[in-house]
Amino acid sequence: MAGDFDFQIGSWRVWHRRLKMRLADCNEWEEFDGTCDMRPILGGDGNIEDNVLHIASGSYRAVALRSFDPVQKSWAIWWLDARSPHSLDVPVIGRFEDGVGHFYADDRFDGQPIRLRFIWSRTNSASPRWEQAMSADDGATWEVNWTMDFTRA
Repeated sequence: MAGDFDFQIGSWRVWHRRLKMRLADCNEWEEFDGTCDMRPILGGDGNIEDNVLHIASGSYRAVALRSFDPVQKSWAIWWLDARSPHSLDVPVIGRFEDGVGHFYADDRFDGQPIRLRFIWSRTNSASPRWEQAMSADDGATWEVNWTMDFTRA
């Protein structure tokens, strides 16, 4: 539904945990903080999430842009990284069921085809979580490579 992301409206502190290398049997994680401000757009049928990420090499900004299709009853989510300002990532498409959102896309990583998955969980709590995973075997196995834990600012 169009209000699926209402839990995230407002300002947040974000704790990021990200694999240092993806799809490389890496078990070494980097952790860093950030902030996020989310607001509705498109009369409530979309939203924009403005992020500041404080990684070791220097802070940067990125946005998640989301839009709801009421006919398909699904969301599309795009990621725009200020370090590549003319390149939108492929959208992940999906929906929420029982407060958990699952979103998928076919993409490429290091020139190879992959499946991409976002999961939004704990949406009815004070600390929602987002995670990203990739699959190099068409979804048979998944590598979670980035999590974001949100707390109200």
